[in-house]
Amino acid sequence: PAEAHRPDLADCPQSKRGRCPAIGEILHASMGRALVQGEPGNRIVPEVQPIDGEPVVHKPGKGAFYHTSLGSMLEAKGITHLLFTGVTTEVCVQTTMREANDRGYECLLVSDATESYTPGFKAATLQMITSQGGLVGWTAPSELVVRALQGAGRV
Repeated sequence: PAEAHRPDLADCPQSKRGRCPAIGEILHASMGRALVQGEPGNRIVPEVQPIDGEPVVHKPGKGAFYHTSLGSMLEAKGITHLLFTGVTTEVCVQTTMREANDRGYECLLVSDATESYTPGFKAATLQMITSQGGLVGWTAPSELVVRALQGAGRV
């Protein structure tokens, strides 16, 4: 999922626009309007382009379930376990993971495939996620995740 608003910003709450007045503005000509669907700065980088048929979820908030079709897409496919990667660990990744946990999904954050602007925030988030016996979910480095997926015939 990528945080992005409709071009008319109708899905961007006034409270968010008040805190982030740059949303919808051109900050760098080559990037287009900030956090707007279809603008050059809101494209997925080539290294992680979706494969043919892979859905892309544009989310108007911090969490990927808020005002998106993600929940219904996962439910339709019978998906029960989710892997989390991305930025930023303490905001969008954690928010989506908490939303998923609240919906009954088993959640695993790939610890070396997510990042923060502030290392201490990332460390605190990883600790919060796994506290109290996996309150929100679990974490593991990508090497272990890949090895487990290979062992299960998923890679």
